[in-house]
Amino acid sequence: MRNATKRVTLWQRCYHWLYSGGRPNRVARALNGAWRVLHSTGWVGRAVTLEVRGRRTGRVIAFPLVLADHEGERYLVSMLGRNANWVLNVRAAGGRAVLRHGRRVPVQLEEVESAAARAPVLQRYLELAPGARPHVPVDRRAPLAEFERVAGQVPVFRITEPR
Repeated sequence: MRNATKRVTLWQRCYHWLYSGGRPNRVARALNGAWRVLHSTGWVGRAVTLEVRGRRTGRVIAFPLVLADHEGERYLVSMLGRNANWVLNVRAAGGRAVLRHGRRVPVQLEEVESAAARAPVLQRYLELAPGARPHVPVDRRAPLAEFERVAGQVPVFRITEPR
């Protein structure tokens, strides 16, 4: 058990190093580029690429993400919190974006405001996205009340049809 604890700690340190200050460093950007291509193909189950216009440049920027499902709805969750670039860009774009998972699909992203509504989605997300676990300050096996406690720090967007 002790070695498993050390591996988790090393894994968490690695992820914190890759995303220190909530932004990807040079190595993380290179890895994200590779994941973005792989996610776009549709070969990886819940992996998608989000394309959204940049809030400053207006260029389309792509981000590799994990799609979470809960009660028949689909969601995107920001493991890096409120100030992640894709979150700021989606807000600036009024929620208009494109998801790629084998094919391009225009979508509307609606932010889930209530922490109580975010909590079960966040719990499901941590089941599906092991790479996000070091960034979210709650254990994936914790009771729902613990997820409600941190849900205000983690943006969650419901995927809907474009308006």
